[in-house]
Amino acid sequence: MMITGQPAGEELSPAALLESLLFVASGPVSPARLARALETTPAAVESLLRSLEGEYRHRGLRLQWSGNAVQLTTAPQSSAVVERFLGLELTTRLSQASLEVLAIIAFMQPATRPHIDQIRGVNSDSALRTLLGQGLIEEVGRQETPGRPILYSTTPEFLQHFGLSSLAELRSLAELRSLAELHSLDELRSLEELRSLDELPSLDSGPAKDGAAGQTVAAQPES
Repeated sequence: MMITGQPAGEELSPAALLESLLFVASGPVSPARLARALETTPAAVESLLRSLEGEYRHRGLRLQWSGNAVQLTTAPQSSAVVERFLGLELTTRLSQASLEVLAIIAFMQPATRPHIDQIRGVNSDSALRTLLGQGLIEEVGRQETPGRPILYSTTPEFLQHFGLSSLAELRSLAELRSLAELHSLDELRSLEELRSLDELPSLDSGPAKDGAAGQTVAAQPES
């Protein structure tokens, strides 16, 4: 990429300058950092971001939020074209156990392994290692309880894999039965049963396209 210090043509609008920063950012970036670069306030940046989100609804780009940080990604609907252009043909397969663990973490994050094991009724070490290796979850700290178990949360890559712009698009746990009342994982069998948007692909019937990177995730029967 070539960046010159000499402006070309007329002066860009604040929204266009913000778009340039999002384009060159290597990952999610906070409004405060964007505001410093634009020499404005975080509130002004957030207003510009809302404006960009509206413009992107009918374009091939999306703003993806990870906590209070945002990044520019491609629209989930463009994943097939992006895959074809980049020559990405491999499918990353996750076992049913990994999908169960991923669903629990997505809706209860941050979550610890003992808590996940308690819900599933089986050891989840292998599934956690798989999800960590795929970059779908990450360690975010330790719980201040005896043994100080590791806390796990989903990553921006998780959002990209399932075509979500933010965790807010996941259905609230309040809409599900209380986890304390669950005697099985009937309501946590897969992300298909937990999705709140039509855009979130089915994990039981086939691969789920990654709208940002062109990768896919598909369910695989547990051996």
